[in-house]
Amino acid sequence: MKKKKQQLVLNKGTEKFIFRYDSGSEDKLLDALVEQVKDKRTNFDWFDAAVLSFKLAQSLINQADNILGEENPILQGDSQTQ
Repeated sequence: MKKKKQQLVLNKGTEKFIFRYDSGSEDKLLDALVEQVKDKRTNFDWFDAAVLSFKLAQSLINQADNILGEENPILQGDSQTQ
């Protein structure tokens, strides 16, 4: 199965941080965010890492919702309680 390419982008002033990763490699992306914070040549800080981590979490939740919706067509329809 081919892994889907993903990316997170953060614009900060005149700098643009682009992190590209394969689906399933989110742990490596988080490691890369930490390494970027440690790199004193940029203005990327812990707040920036937190923002991108939050965006990553939102993306993963959306992906999970899509998968669950595909596997459970009943969840996609209107649910009615009696």
